[in-house]
Amino acid sequence: MTTSDDKNGRAEDPVAQTRPDEPPAHAPAGAESAPADASARGARPAARGAWFAVLLALIAAGMAAGVWFDARKRLEASTEALAQRVTALESQQRQLRALAQEAQQSALSLQGKLSTLEVRIADAQGQRAAIEALYKELSRNTNEWRIAEVEQMVDIAAQQLDLAGNVRGALLALQLAESRLARRDEAAFAPLRAALARDIEKLKALPELDPGALGQRLERLAISVETLPLAFDERPPGASTTGAGVPGQTDDRWYLRLGAEVWQELRQLVVVRRVENPEPPLLPPAQAYFLRENLRLRLLSARLAVLTRDARAYRDDLQASQTWIKRYFDTGSKRTAEALVQLESLAGAPIHLELPSIEGSVNAVRALDARGGRGS
Repeated sequence: MTTSDDKNGRAEDPVAQTRPDEPPAHAPAGAESAPADASARGARPAARGAWFAVLLALIAAGMAAGVWFDARKRLEASTEALAQRVTALESQQRQLRALAQEAQQSALSLQGKLSTLEVRIADAQGQRAAIEALYKELSRNTNEWRIAEVEQMVDIAAQQLDLAGNVRGALLALQLAESRLARRDEAAFAPLRAALARDIEKLKALPELDPGALGQRLERLAISVETLPLAFDERPPGASTTGAGVPGQTDDRWYLRLGAEVWQELRQLVVVRRVENPEPPLLPPAQAYFLRENLRLRLLSARLAVLTRDARAYRDDLQASQTWIKRYFDTGSKRTAEALVQLESLAGAPIHLELPSIEGSVNAVRALDARGGRGS
């Protein structure tokens, strides 16, 4: 009965057959502890595996934290370097803006003077038209006509000296006025001719100055800045020989040729140079570009100083240009040497002259005009 009931129970309970961890009902009492020991032994390796996995996870987390910390330090260093570079570029931009503003102010000042000169030229043209009308009215009186003509020439000479500082133009106007009076040797014109002769001698004694030629020389020098080699681009000269033997002679012994080639290669490994001057500063490409642009702006500023006859600014710009070229550019280069020679020549050129006054001629011609120009 018991056997049949067990069989029937196993047949009716299919779930019990799918649970191998439960001991069978007919198993003996001593067999129940064996599966429990096996389960405990299986749990220990599982626990050790879990702890090992946790340890690996901690190590991986530590390594990831180290990598993150290193990457963050590098990023901070890169950010700081970039900020310094941006600060330097901003400083250079401020300097360039200041130079540009100075050049703009000089240009505005020059434009104002040119406007004044244009107004004076327009006035002179108006006066010329008036003189042409006066020629017709004074055609009957040669002396009055001649005095009016000389007065106009003297006024033109005074304007050339006062406004434009054009010594050559003033000299030509006074010489033309003197030649007009020389055609009629009259006693009434003697004081005026003497005053004109004195002023002509004053103008001839002045050194010759050609602002246009100086400006063109400075402009050509500013254009040539791009071709000047920088000092840190200089390279030591390489070996001029490729073999140790005398040209035209060869040695058939291979070990001698091999020794000569090895000795030649060893000699090229070390190059000894004699440094007499301090090493030039090493500039990155961006700063080299701004150096050339600043030098070009200095030369153009000197050209504006020539037009405005600002001797102090002219000297300062040329001196700064010479200092930069000697410090940053290769002074051993032919182009650099020519540029320095040009700067020395330009620095010695006078751009501001103490112009004499021609009030003697102006007063003499006005006094003659007030008397009516009647000769003896």
